[in-house]
Amino acid sequence: MKRYSAFSIFREALRNNSGWQRAWAAPEPKAQYDIVIVGAGGHGLATAYYLARNHGIANVAVLEKGWLGGGNTGRNTTVIRSNYLQDPSAAIYEKSRSLYETLSQDLNMNIMFSPRGVMMLAQTEHEVRGYKRTAQANALQGVATEFIPPARVRELCPIIRIDGPRYPVLGALWQPRAGTARHDAVAWGYARACSAMGIDIIERCEVTAIRSNAGQVAGVETTRGAISCGKLALVVAGHSGHLAEMAGFRLPIESVALQALVSEPIKPCLDVVVMANTVHGYMSQSDKGEMVIGGGADGYNNYTQRGSFHHVEETVRSLIETFPMLSRLKMLRQWGGIVDMTGDRSPILSKTPLGGCYVNCGWGTGGFKAIPGSGWAMAELLAKGHSPLAEAFGLDRFREGRFIDESVAAGVAH
Repeated sequence: MKRYSAFSIFREALRNNSGWQRAWAAPEPKAQYDIVIVGAGGHGLATAYYLARNHGIANVAVLEKGWLGGGNTGRNTTVIRSNYLQDPSAAIYEKSRSLYETLSQDLNMNIMFSPRGVMMLAQTEHEVRGYKRTAQANALQGVATEFIPPARVRELCPIIRIDGPRYPVLGALWQPRAGTARHDAVAWGYARACSAMGIDIIERCEVTAIRSNAGQVAGVETTRGAISCGKLALVVAGHSGHLAEMAGFRLPIESVALQALVSEPIKPCLDVVVMANTVHGYMSQSDKGEMVIGGGADGYNNYTQRGSFHHVEETVRSLIETFPMLSRLKMLRQWGGIVDMTGDRSPILSKTPLGGCYVNCGWGTGGFKAIPGSGWAMAELLAKGHSPLAEAFGLDRFREGRFIDESVAAGVAH
């Protein structure tokens, strides 16, 4: 793999850019792999990367029915944070956030990680109590957060309206080392590193059936032929239920659309991420100057990847009360992603009833921020059969009543 650097850019400029190579190879699928991962989004690619880097397992295929990163990885709002209430959630998200900090160097790809900080606004007395509780929990978990007063909120975000008529800002939960990254660069970086280590990334390869023998996974049927494998990982977000049905079991998830939008570009005015659960909205400003705006998931099950006008109107109307300047902006574009929701709004990283088959799903609205930590835990689970980060997120928790209730933290905002 050719190393990216300032020198290589200068050299290729002098050579009319004739020396660049493909970022990742486009191999034909082999008949047999040690592990097949279905889904070439951020979570699937991160799993493959850490399998090779941490465990030396490189005879791996990552199958993608469309194009790499074309699902939720390319359809999110890039927020990264780890200020969750429950211990298992804080552990895996903080692992992920810490990995993001050095990911550009690890992958030799500028993922544009920006630790600009995330503010979660408290606009009711109930939220004040809840966020103070979370700040105390984070202190015990080793996650650096603090509850800040309205004056500090205004200092960090001058465009905010503190004394709103319906939703005054009473403070905020502030995580200074949280932030954003470029979503497609994360997928490209992992794919490039995987390909360099000998992992096969096979696009336009849809899984049509899962083969098993005596309760053990044997392989998959695809639109590009049959592939045998010793272990199978399903990492397909909102389509997890469909693949699980092929494997002969059901998952406790439901798929809904989550949409977002960006405004026309404007001059820099917001250098933090602001989340407002009370009005179901959150916002950051991209490097191109667009205001990136998102809200809650649709209230009904669907598989659409486009936004709906009424949901955009509801989100923007609410945010305008806290950020009046938004009323003067035009919407540039909108989009939707298919998110998979569990009952406790926490993910599933687990073995399944089919031997050798594993599943990584249920991230709901929090998938992008978890990519490195999810890949790290899933790779460990596949390689060793056990991962401390994934232990609490097994399928058996739903049968045993060991819920990890993050509905407040992840059910609305991101």
